[in-house]
Amino acid sequence: MQYAKLGNSDIQVSKLCVGCMSFGDASSKFHDWTLGPEESEVLIKHALDLGINFFDTANVYSAGTSEEYLGRALKKYVSRDQVVIATKVYFNEGKLSREAILREIDLSLKRLGTDYVDLYIIHRFDYDTPIEETMEALDSLVKAGKVRALGASAMYGYQFYNMQLAAERNGWTQFVSMQNHYNLLYREDERELIPICKQQNVALTPYSPLAAGRLSRLEWKADTKRSQTDKTAMAKYDSTQKSDYGIVLRVHELAAKYGATMTQIALAWQFAKGVTSPIIGATKAHYFDDAAGALDVKLTEEDIAYLEELYVPHQVVGAI
Repeated sequence: MQYAKLGNSDIQVSKLCVGCMSFGDASSKFHDWTLGPEESEVLIKHALDLGINFFDTANVYSAGTSEEYLGRALKKYVSRDQVVIATKVYFNEGKLSREAILREIDLSLKRLGTDYVDLYIIHRFDYDTPIEETMEALDSLVKAGKVRALGASAMYGYQFYNMQLAAERNGWTQFVSMQNHYNLLYREDERELIPICKQQNVALTPYSPLAAGRLSRLEWKADTKRSQTDKTAMAKYDSTQKSDYGIVLRVHELAAKYGATMTQIALAWQFAKGVTSPIIGATKAHYFDDAAGALDVKLTEEDIAYLEELYVPHQVVGAI
């Protein structure tokens, strides 16, 4: 496994991050395809064995049971200082108000079974709470030792910039990472958000780097429970299947050229674009093995241009 610094922080993260939305009690009705505690533990242990130290969850995932499963498994297999735990706040009562942030961090810490998280991420931009209130509350968590670093997720570039500016002006903690929606089938953030992040040395840790599997196979939909029931992914990708499928074919073509898998080509493209650690959501352990192989694939500038050539503008998905 390879490692990199998380933006301007001193945190070293693996070049792959385990997305823990796949873990949690299915009876919570968050997703039909989530894994129970024993199955989740197997995947978490396998990721650790591969050298992955970066795990991303959220307070909202399966009503908090994702955090619980992750915390129990990590405590069983690894010392706390050997892993980087990220969790999120926003999809809760009060969104990013001071009261909500202070309440939700304590609930997350309890579920995770730890006294601090390495990375605390705001899951979306809060239109109802003043930026200064949010940033001051987040800064107080860092000062209290409950959080080591701060991250943001899907939002518009100007919103992210304004939040960073508010922190800078007031001497508060700034964000070190951005978890945005980014893959070969969705590149809208290349216009504003990603250039801002690169200018500020903010690490890119995108979610859905494989477009919910659509970049990892020739079939647009797989015969799996997730593929058949994931309404969120369907809303993101299915309306543009006709214009996007040519990109999938090119990923397949380059996979054959390099003797690699489609997953590895799609992730190698991410690394070539400056991504620090893409979020890999998996329901089977061998998906992590496949993803790890991407670190050995180096695409040329011609390969990258070939993969990007067919892209057409998309409606914004994720930031709103």
